[in-house]
Order: sequence, then C-alpha cells, then structure tokens
Amino acid sequence: MMASRNQNRAPRSPSSKRGDGDGVPLDKRRRVGAGVGKTAGSERKPFGSVNKKLEAAASSADASSKDASESSCIEFTKEEVEALVNEKAKMKRFDLKGNLEATTELNSRLKLCLKWCQKREEGHVEEESKLRNDLESYQKRCEDTEVEMRRVEEVSRTTIVELTKENASLKEKLSKEESEKLAAVESYRKEHEARIALETEKASLSKELEEANKKASLDADTNNNLKAYNESLQQYNAKLHSDLDATRNLLQRVEQEKVAVVENLSTVRGHKQSLQEQLAISRASQDEAVNMKHSLATEVKCLRGDLQQVRDDRDRQLAQVQDLNAELLKYQENTGKSQAELDVLISKAQLLEETCSSHRKQISLLEQKLTAANEKSKTLDMTAAEARTGFEEQRRIVSELQERLADAEQQLLEGEKLRKKLHNTILELKGNIRVFCRVRPSLPDDARADTQVVTYPSSLESLGRGIDVMQNGQKYPFTFDKVFSHDASQQDVFVEISQLVQSALDGYKVCIFAYGQTGSGKTYTMMGRPEAPELKGLIPRSLEQIFQASQVLMSQGWKYKMQASMLEIYNETIRDLLSPNRSSSGESSNAPGKQYNIKHDANGNTHVTDLTVVDVSSIAEISSLLRQAAQSRSVGKTQMNEQSSRSHFVFTLRIYGVNEGTEQQLQGVLNLIDLAGSERLSRSGATGDRLKETQAINKSLSCLADVIFALGKKEDHVPFRNSKLTYLLQPCLGGDSKTLMFVNVSPDPSSVGESLCSLKFAARVNACEIGVPRRQMNLRPAIAAVDSRLSYG
Repeated sequence: MMASRNQNRAPRSPSSKRGDGDGVPLDKRRRVGAGVGKTAGSERKPFGSVNKKLEAAASSADASSKDASESSCIEFTKEEVEALVNEKAKMKRFDLKGNLEATTELNSRLKLCLKWCQKREEGHVEEESKLRNDLESYQKRCEDTEVEMRRVEEVSRTTIVELTKENASLKEKLSKEESEKLAAVESYRKEHEARIALETEKASLSKELEEANKKASLDADTNNNLKAYNESLQQYNAKLHSDLDATRNLLQRVEQEKVAVVENLSTVRGHKQSLQEQLAISRASQDEAVNMKHSLATEVKCLRGDLQQVRDDRDRQLAQVQDLNAELLKYQENTGKSQAELDVLISKAQLLEETCSSHRKQISLLEQKLTAANEKSKTLDMTAAEARTGFEEQRRIVSELQERLADAEQQLLEGEKLRKKLHNTILELKGNIRVFCRVRPSLPDDARADTQVVTYPSSLESLGRGIDVMQNGQKYPFTFDKVFSHDASQQDVFVEISQLVQSALDGYKVCIFAYGQTGSGKTYTMMGRPEAPELKGLIPRSLEQIFQASQVLMSQGWKYKMQASMLEIYNETIRDLLSPNRSSSGESSNAPGKQYNIKHDANGNTHVTDLTVVDVSSIAEISSLLRQAAQSRSVGKTQMNEQSSRSHFVFTLRIYGVNEGTEQQLQGVLNLIDLAGSERLSRSGATGDRLKETQAINKSLSCLADVIFALGKKEDHVPFRNSKLTYLLQPCLGGDSKTLMFVNVSPDPSSVGESLCSLKFAARVNACEIGVPRRQMNLRPAIAAVDSRLSYG
C-alpha cells in the first residue's frame, strides 16, 4: 500500500524548461548518469553548474508573481486572452536564465489571466444565482416544506411504532424476570424450611452427623448463590425500570415534536390556502369585470335598438302630422267645412304635438343613458387595456430575465471553456500529471452507514474539483483537476478527456490510466459495455473520435496509418492478447522462442519485442480486436468482486500521419491502461493462484508508488526497472507525454481506508512534474517508414 505521508497540496511551480532549439527538455530531476558524448536526442544532460543562476531566476519569478497579484485589476479582452494562450515563450539555446525568465513571465501572465477569468466566472455565477432566485417562487419553498413535514411526520410515526414495540418487549421481559424471581424466592423458602427441619433432627440423628454436616455446607453454598442471584435480579429490575422511564421520556419528546411539526404544517397549509383564496378572488374579480363588460355591451346594443325604434315612431308621427295639415288645408280650400270639424282637427293636432313632445323626452332620456353606458364602457376598456399592458410588461420582463439568464449561462460556459484551456496550458507548462477522480454509484451489496462517506464541497473554488472523505468522524479534503460524482455518465467523463485524445492525432504521446482498489469501477470507466452505446467506456469512445477526426483531416491533405497492440502484465509476465496462439480461456500457448522484452529508443518511444501489431483502418476492426482481448484477459472471482481483473491491461495505438501539401510528418501514440485493483488479503480471501496474483498486483502497484514518490522528491535515481509495469510506463511518468490518471473511488463505508489511500496517492501523483509535452513532427529517420506504411495501406 502507499505511504501515509502523502498529502493533498497545491501543484508546485514549474522548474524545468526547454534546453535547445529542437525542443528537448533539460530536466535536472532525472539525471540518471547521462554521458557527455551522447547526442541531443538521447538522455537528458545534467547542468549542475547553473544551480545558482536557477535560484536567482526563481527569486525573480517570485517577485514577478507578486507584481502580478498587485495588478489583478487588469482587464482582458477575448482577443488578448486567445493571443496570450497561443503565445509561446522564445527559447534560446544554452541560455537557461533567459529561457527561465521568459517562461516565468509567460506563466505569471497566464496566472493573472486565469485569476481574471475566475473573477469573471464568479461574477457570472452570482448574477445567474440572482436571476434564478428572481424566477423561483414561494410556492416551491412551500412544497418543499410540506414534503419535509410529511417526511418528518412519517419518521416520527415510525419512531413511535418502534418505541411502542420496544416498550412492549421490555414489559414482557420484566414480567418474565419477575416470575423467575418469585420462583427463586419460593425455592429459597423451601430450602430454608428443609434446613430448619434438619437442625431439629440433628440431636436425634447423631450417627449421621458427618453426612448432615456435608449437607448443611451444601445448603449454605446454595443459600449464598441464591442471595447473589436475588441481588442480581434486583439490579436488573432497577435497570429495566430506568430503561422504561427513559423510553417513556423519549416517547413524550417524540410526541411533542410531532405536535410541533403538525402545528407548523397546519400553519404552512393555512398560508398556502390563503394565497390560493386570494388568487381565486383576483381571478373571480377579473371574470366579473369581463362579464360586466359583456352585459353593458349587450345593454348598449338594446338601448340603441330602442332609440332607433323611437326615432322611427317619431318620423312616422311627423309624417302623419304633415298629412293631417295637408288634409286641413285641402278641406279649408276646397270644401269649407264647419268650425266644429276644424276644432276637432286642431285638438287632434294638439294631441299629436303632445305625443311628439313626450317622444322627444323619451329620446333625450335614452340618449343620456346611452352616453352614460358609453362612458362606462370606455372606463372598462381602459381598465382592461391597463391590465393587458401590465400583463404584457410582466411577460416582457420575464422574457428579458430569461434572455439575460441564457446569456449568463452562455458566458459561464465560455468562461469555463476558457478556464479549462488556460488550466491545461498551465499544466502543460508545468509538466504535471493530470488527475481526474470518479466515484462509482452505491451498490446493493455495499455496507450501510448513518452518514455518507464521500461528499462534495459546494464552494465556488472547489465546485467540480473537490471531494471530502469521512473516516471516524474526521473529514479529509482533496482537490484534483476534475471530480466526477456517482451520477456522472460515460459521456460526461469522455467530454473532459476528448481534447487530450485529440492530441494523439496532433503528434503527441498521450497516456490515460485508471487506478484504484478492486471493485471501484476502473474497467467500467475504461471499457464500459461496448454493446450499449450510452455505456461505452473511454477506450471505444476515444477510438471512435480518432477515426472520425482522421476522416475530417483527410480533406486537409492528411493521410494516416494506425497500428494497434494489446497486452497484459500477469504475475510480472507480459502476455500478448492478440496472439493467434492464445486461447479464449486466457491460457497462452505462444510459439517457442518468443521473448516479450520492453525497449525504449532514443526518441522516448516504447516497443515490446515479438508483440503482435495489427494495422487498423476502421472502428469495426478495433471493436473486434477489443472483444478478442477481453476474452483473453485474465479475470477471477474474489470476495470483493465477482469479475476481478487479475492483470494490468495496456492498449496502444500508434498513429503515423503525412501531409502531402505541407510535407509534414508526425507520429502520435495513444496508451490506454486499465490497472488491476489493489486489494487486502484479509478482505479478498484469496488463496492458491489468486493469492499469487494478489501478491504480484500489490507488488507492481507498490513499485508504481515508489516511482511516484521518487519523482515527487526529485531524486536522481527513479526505480523504473523494479517492475515491468513501471518500466513500461517510464515514458509516460518520466518523459515528455501528456499523462492523465483516473483514480476510482468506492463509496462503500467498509472500503473507506482503501479509498483514502487511493486519494492520497492520486494527490501525490498530481504534484509530480514530468516535463513539458513535446510534439513529434518531422521525424527524419521515420519518414521512409511512414511513407512505406501509408503506401501499403
């Protein structure tokens, strides 16, 4: 297991810079006896004579960082940030001091820009939270409170039922103990009477004196035992009474809490009901206003009809008056009727005039009613218009808030992308190993605990990057480059490493390996379930991205050749998983004379002799090879895992690319490694072959820890050769590759010790500096080989 001295500390500032014009880093941490006469592409050379210059440069770097912190108020534009990220430090050959100052200045500016981005991100987060609080209503809080009250009431009911049952069981025990006590007292009384009878007959039975004495001694012992048993029964009875009183007190407290909860719930329900009544009243008033408007409109329509009818009657009466006047003139002119007839006609005319006047009064009254109705209709129209205007204003405000929220979320996403890019740039400049942490979901077989063992801090600086582990009431906080909770999907995990996988197509060496105890989800993270698209692991998703991106780059003149190999390290022995002589049961029957030896060339590339290498050109071929390797891999059953990997699985994809237009050549390597899980013999119950496998796995992982500790202490000698696993990973741990480690953690409370050891080891790995990644382009010795491979493909 790893040493317990590992602590979660912040990454160290970079101390290794580029040494010459070809991009070969001069890392004085790995001076493993390099000779003076070696070429520039071989082992790194020590420069012990420039220690004082490096110390002076370090002090100047501290001063520059202080100036940068004082000028934290500087603002950046998007173009300035992109220019700063794409800016490369100008390196001069053999000018270590100048190179160190240039790199330190660039690093300080990047840190300053990163702090500015973090402040911007905090501002966006605060604005987003404020907007979300404006959009949320009091109804949600009421519902949450009601749900909580129901839950508390249910818990109280359950507690009362349990306490009632426990009280009944205690009463039964008490009655049983009392009956036993009475039986013991009765037995003691009978023994006492027998003793008295024996004492009265003692004088008459002198011949049996010796036997009576023995029997009396036995009776005395029995009496003492009964007295002791009586005292214990009295103590137990007192204890039962005290437990009964405590149970009654607890029951009373639970009843009081229940009453308080019920009162609070009734208050909340009353408040909710009052709000609903107010809402119903407002809706009713609005409906009443609308109905009144419709009724008034109907009344106005009726009044207008009556007015029109009155006007028609008036016109008809006027026509009759005109006709009568004409007839009167006609009678006066033509026939000369009598004065009586004339009086009658005059009276009729007067009656008609009175009728017309009454009709005029009715018309004026109707006109006044019509004016009042029109004014009332106008008032209602204005009220409705104001309500409609207010509603439109509220809807406009809501839409503006939603737009602002969407803009804030978009700015937050852009800021997060920029922060990741700056963070990755700083890590590449430092040369640190990146560490991601993933917590698997809880399983039905896991032990149960009152509190969660694994929690996630909610502070802004630790959100998505922090994890806390509880052990014996003490909290152990850790911070990594990214932390995935138990509900993170396979797609969420792959999105975070997709850019790192893309670097393999750009000519970098990339290594991703999974570490953790057995049963923590390493194989699921790396392989997943290829038959289900949403459950695919990192290996099949990474290969799909590689082939899709290579198809896109073909339009830019790039041609790629890819070769895949798969092996496992089982009991410190390398096994070829793609060998045609390997059976599906995992037994190897390799041809005689094959020796799988690990070789490192001058460019930092790793090869295994006699290992099967397959040319691949499609994802279907890769999937077939992965299925073949999965069937050949060594697995076994232990008490901790039904399907436990008993070996270290290493998948290697070599990428050779040529651009005919720009005459560029590149060589990238993608290493995807699923390490076997560490386990304790006391928990796994391994025996026989499983015991040997467990010992070999723990030994190789212990060697890996020794290598990490040596790198962290910057020792001159790093024990890579102590294990085949560490010797195979030497370019990834001590070279110029981009390396990422997944530490998998189990939330099982019984595994909290192993989880703490894994997290402490991961924190030590995250603090290691392995050098700046170097892109492998224009490799002159490999041009002919690449051209031949591409022409062959």
